[in-house]
Amino acid sequence: MSARIVFDGIRREFNNGRDSTVAISNIDLTFEPGSFAAIVGPSGCGKSTLLHIAAGLDTRYQGYFAREPANAVLACLFQQPRLLLWQTARKNITVILEARGMPSRAARQRADEMLELVGLSAAADKFPSQLSGGMQQRVALARALSVDPDFLLMDEPFSALDELTAARLRDELVALCLRKPRTILFVTHNIQEACYLAERVVVMGGHPGRIVADIAMDLPRPRRLDDPALVARAAEVRSFIDRGEVATVAA
Repeated sequence: MSARIVFDGIRREFNNGRDSTVAISNIDLTFEPGSFAAIVGPSGCGKSTLLHIAAGLDTRYQGYFAREPANAVLACLFQQPRLLLWQTARKNITVILEARGMPSRAARQRADEMLELVGLSAAADKFPSQLSGGMQQRVALARALSVDPDFLLMDEPFSALDELTAARLRDELVALCLRKPRTILFVTHNIQEACYLAERVVVMGGHPGRIVADIAMDLPRPRRLDDPALVARAAEVRSFIDRGEVATVAA
């Protein structure tokens, strides 16, 4: 399914009754179907606010936002795994699939396939309290991928993982996208991770949050973190963050 995301003149202001804070302002972005974009920037620049709007979790904004088509399948993965603590790893996945109408046997098979994908087959019958934080996040990733989403919104999903596990999951994510393109927005503080994964890196600055650069990552795959071309792109992204100057870098 063709899945497109549009932000047009988005502004989000938070008001606590006594004063107000403009979190993001004048956000104009379009993400075409099947594109993989990373959003980077300093803490407090509005990256997660933008992702929450994209997820439909925040509707108190000004401007126009759309996911097209509206009935496309959406999955979200946040910094915290948000698992059901009273359910096993497998059941945390099957409960979502069964709620979508999948028969129990097929849901169990799909859950086991996804747990194998993230390296957790042996943990299928364990509860979240029996898993490390990194393992819990891998279950959450398996759950997000299990619905075969058209839109995948990810808020620093690998930040709690050890580097070896994070590297493996980055590669799995790239492989999944190559097998079936899907529209991905990936928020991260890790500039090299953004350049390694994405086809496009959107740099945000604050305050209020705004777009300061939009950089095409036209690097061939597979990529290496130590590739001089990738290192140079990461340095370019960092320079925009450090300066906070508004600029657009053409593809």
